[in-house]
Amino acid sequence: MTDTKEILSYVAIIIIGILLAQHLNVVVSGSMEPTFARGDVVVIQKANFFGLSELNTTNLEVGDVVIYDATWFPEPVIHRIIEKGTSPDGRLYYVIKGDNNPGPDQAPVYPEQIQAKVISFGENPGENLFIIPYIGQITLWIRGL
Repeated sequence: MTDTKEILSYVAIIIIGILLAQHLNVVVSGSMEPTFARGDVVVIQKANFFGLSELNTTNLEVGDVVIYDATWFPEPVIHRIIEKGTSPDGRLYYVIKGDNNPGPDQAPVYPEQIQAKVISFGENPGENLFIIPYIGQITLWIRGL
């Protein structure tokens, strides 16, 4: 009986670890400095978490930091929303920019491109972001980034 409880506790730890890991993202560039640095880990809400929606991507605000599928870059990008707009055909879009970049990203971002939002604890969107400093450095080293 003790062996069964021990095995179940290990299984529970593994499942919890997998679920938590799905809500962490390693920052791979310096485009958001000084807000967070390369190698920091951010805690996120996902738009699609195994079929469940934790995030309404049409309800984001200026200031929110999001991860999105860029049309101009092969990997997901983590930047801040600096403007919301509506296209001539009535579609909502976001203008997004890295805090350390001189100008906005190359193309508007539509809600369906948003993968996740960095969790924040401030009164204003994007304020007091949930960041774990430098812990992702080992991931960058392993991946050769």
